[in-house]
Amino acid sequence: MREIVHIQAGQCGNQIGAKFWEVISDEHGIDPSGNYVGDSDLQLERISVYYNEASSHKYVPRAILVDLEPGTMDSVRSGAFGHLFRPDNFIFVPHVLGMNGYENQHPSKRKRFSRSQRTKPQTQVNMFIREYLN
Repeated sequence: MREIVHIQAGQCGNQIGAKFWEVISDEHGIDPSGNYVGDSDLQLERISVYYNEASSHKYVPRAILVDLEPGTMDSVRSGAFGHLFRPDNFIFVPHVLGMNGYENQHPSKRKRFSRSQRTKPQTQVNMFIREYLN
């Protein structure tokens, strides 16, 4: 069976992703705490496509949530299915990857980042994916 790593980024991606996990959890018989409450052999057969089984038979989404601002990810954490995610599923990258609207309109205000600062988020994502692929 294949395994999918779901990556959601930015405010829109994380808001849509939160709803996605509500729907997928319902389809696979996973409650907001990560417990399997379904009644179908087919659900159990396909649960590993989107979830890893953690300790005490709880299921954790195979997902990476990335944002430049903590607000959206805080709302995902506090949402109905926010407890499904492990804390290290959330990657907060404060204005390292790009520029917000203000910085685009005012090029003289752009921040200069070293190569290591620019590649740190990519390194975090790569490490996270490697963990799930092994």
